[in-house]
Amino acid sequence: MDHRREELEKKRAKLAELRRQREERKRTAMQVREQQQQQQQQQTSTGSRIDSQDINDLVNSLVGERARSPTSQLSTASGTPGISGEVSGVGRDRSISSATSIGTQIGSPVPRAATPMSGANTAAAAVAAAVVEFRSTEMTIFDFPPREKIVYNKEVQTAESGDATKGVAVVPEEEIERRVREMRDKDEKRRAAREEEERARRAAEAAKEKETKRLTEEQRAGILENGDFATFVDQKSRIMERALDEEFDFMVDYTLAAGANAGAGVDGSSGERLELAHAFHDDKVTRNRSVMDVAWSSRFPELVAAAYNRNPMAPNEADGVVAVWSLHLRDRPEFVFSAPSDVLRVSFSDFNANIVVGSAYSGQILVWDTRARAQPVLKTPLTGGGHTHPVYSLKIVGSTNAHQLISASTDGLVCAWQLDMLAQPQEVIELGHPAHLRTDEVSVTCMDFADNETAAFVVGTAEGVAYQVNRYDRAGSKAGLNGFDAYRAHAAPINALNFHPPNAPEFADLFLTASSDWSMRLWRARPAAKPASAASADIRPLHVFDAFDDYVYDARWSPAHPAVFASADGTGRLGLWNLNRDLELPVHSAATGRALNRLSWDRSARRIAAGGADGSVYVYDVGGLSAPRPDDHSRFAHVLRSLAA
Repeated sequence: MDHRREELEKKRAKLAELRRQREERKRTAMQVREQQQQQQQQQTSTGSRIDSQDINDLVNSLVGERARSPTSQLSTASGTPGISGEVSGVGRDRSISSATSIGTQIGSPVPRAATPMSGANTAAAAVAAAVVEFRSTEMTIFDFPPREKIVYNKEVQTAESGDATKGVAVVPEEEIERRVREMRDKDEKRRAAREEEERARRAAEAAKEKETKRLTEEQRAGILENGDFATFVDQKSRIMERALDEEFDFMVDYTLAAGANAGAGVDGSSGERLELAHAFHDDKVTRNRSVMDVAWSSRFPELVAAAYNRNPMAPNEADGVVAVWSLHLRDRPEFVFSAPSDVLRVSFSDFNANIVVGSAYSGQILVWDTRARAQPVLKTPLTGGGHTHPVYSLKIVGSTNAHQLISASTDGLVCAWQLDMLAQPQEVIELGHPAHLRTDEVSVTCMDFADNETAAFVVGTAEGVAYQVNRYDRAGSKAGLNGFDAYRAHAAPINALNFHPPNAPEFADLFLTASSDWSMRLWRARPAAKPASAASADIRPLHVFDAFDDYVYDARWSPAHPAVFASADGTGRLGLWNLNRDLELPVHSAATGRALNRLSWDRSARRIAAGGADGSVYVYDVGGLSAPRPDDHSRFAHVLRSLAA
């Protein structure tokens, strides 16, 4: 009932508002009509004044300058009534105004003539006065608006007084609830219909999007042959493979002790291990090829480059290949570079991370850029100005602002190059030895510089002897090969020569040689500033390592530990030596089954890359074997003193 009373109150308020709006419209209409009447009155007054002036002019032209009697006398004499100002109708005010004006001009007294007027003149004046009598009438047109039609709906109530509910039919609550339910049902049906339409529309759009557009064979071939598309697919697929190949032990328990989840530290025996971490091989690139050299990147520690010789079973493929492998991409190389001949040596530039330098069997020096295509961006010409024999020795020396590439070929020619200008070498040194029987040429097979030394280096030769070479003239020695100071001990070609790394300056004059005579030698180099010997003098090695069953192809010092180095031989065995522990046998070793040609340590000294004759690159995790202890330097110095004695 209260709800019904509230509805009635709302309807009364609405009805009162309608009445107020109707009164407001009436007042507005009355104001508009009054304004229109005032405008019409002004226009009529103006026309009456104009008409009165015309009447006065007409009377003056008819009467002339005669003496006229007052209007009252004319009216009395002629028996005609005077000009009346009475106006019937609604325009009374304007009529009175016009009559007053006429009476003033016509019926006003005029000066009498000097002589009395005769009866005829009086009658004529009366007639003239009767003729010029005018009457002005004003008419007003009222514009009544149409009768307002009031329409009542079910929300309007006309009861204004008394009981508001008197005479109103009361609807039962059941009927109200039924109507409400019907309205809700209708709304629910409309909402369900709208949702169904929206669902159908979305399903149609999804089906249209899923509709596969099939390409023709020509379109597919055009897309696949597009170089930009191939580059895009290659780059993005590499990224996906790196992400999928990332290994993480998701079962690790961080609540356990430190040694429960990982091996012991470098001091524990369980942390000293030599395990194969990666083996890189791709049949499309390395099939029927052998790895000739390996090198780690100094800028990106996960990249390792490998140089390959030719594939005799595929004459249409490039003769030489350089593949750059990533530890995060195991199934294929990051970059593949081609060469017109077998690539014998490869190296990353320490001063430009995008530059890869290599030497070929044809004698060419090649430069590749990881930002360019597979072909070399620079290469030396096949002319007499550079090398014309295989180049097995390659080394970049100098600083960031002044560095050179030093190369040596098997004909005894040593050249110095600028990496941005390979047309002509900047320096050329011809190595010769007068004691040779048939020719004085020295066949250089390997070469290395001591730490912080760019003017002198040591070369290994095919005759099994190592010589010191000066790039410039010095006091007591000339530029070229010093044939009197020879490191003579091997009975076969020297395959590798490596100076001690700069981690211990007191051992910078030590170097290793690996030979095909199944042995290695440890040497102490003669100071480069010391004058050359006047007579031939053979320098003897400090120690001989002969625990091998095949050719020894490479030997490399550890960048971190002063007494540790690695060796690779023809049996496929990778040996890890620690001279502080044993001088006769390696402390750890690993076998691959195929010959290992080259070795390379990464800068952290925790990984070793080994290139095999089967075309695979093996990466071994050294663990704590190459981590030095505080007393390793002193112990190694004591070992060297005992060997020298």
